[in-house]
Amino acid sequence: MVRIKNSVTAHKRKKRVLKMAKGQFGHRSKRYRQAKRSVMKGLMYAFRDRKVRRREFRHLWIVRINAACREAGISYSRFIKGLKAARVEVNRKIIAELAVHAPDAFKRLVETAKASA
Repeated sequence: MVRIKNSVTAHKRKKRVLKMAKGQFGHRSKRYRQAKRSVMKGLMYAFRDRKVRRREFRHLWIVRINAACREAGISYSRFIKGLKAARVEVNRKIIAELAVHAPDAFKRLVETAKASA
């Protein structure tokens, strides 16, 4: 029977890992063993931080909405409660965009929230 070596597969795997480790400092980008550890850790951080990014954006939107609400003379919690009572289904991202770029539309949302609360 013919002997099959896996040097081609191993070389391909090592090239893929080293390509992913490109741009890292020192031996992390040159040596396979260090690169493999570094890439694994980097992928773990990437997975975790995709979730953290969503969390941070939601926090940012809430801060922006709260600031705009305070200027309009209503608290954030009363504003959100009023919108829910009025059955206005607009997510926080869009409300934050309105607060920053379209203050007139945001004022109308505040009036709607005040009227229904």
